[in-house]
Amino acid sequence: MRSLSRRALLRGGALGVAAVAVAGCAAEEPEPLRAEPPDPETVLLRQLIAGKEQTVALYASTASAKLAPFGKRHEAHLAELRRRLPPDATPAPASPGAPSPSPSGSPGAKASVRSLQRLEQRAAALRPRQLDGVSPALAQLIASIGACEAAHAVALSRLR
Repeated sequence: MRSLSRRALLRGGALGVAAVAVAGCAAEEPEPLRAEPPDPETVLLRQLIAGKEQTVALYASTASAKLAPFGKRHEAHLAELRRRLPPDATPAPASPGAPSPSPSGSPGAKASVRSLQRLEQRAAALRPRQLDGVSPALAQLIASIGACEAAHAVALSRLR
């Protein structure tokens, strides 16, 4: 049996360690970072907030004393929706599939009573579909907002 010199033994050991290290690096691919999916209620709250902000802006664009109470109620809805948004979540624009409350599709457009009535009707009709899978407290708020929007649509039809 042939004896190994100390130098040969060290050289062989170093090469073995290097081979194991390289093999270990090649086998360990970093896992891609996966962001947690956003909470569905937070996503819905963001959409509701964005829609209410647009609605408030449309009512403000009319500068009509008759329509001011409607705008004030939407401001109250907006404040309550914002209050329910988690502190670490910031409001985001409505998703591309969400209906736009702007009657002309362009921001800054002045709203007519008829366009506001249609907006209120569409918003009220959308609320029942938003109730599925949300907490009871949020479902109650959304249902209440929808009822108010439906009442607005009736009241606005009388102002035309």
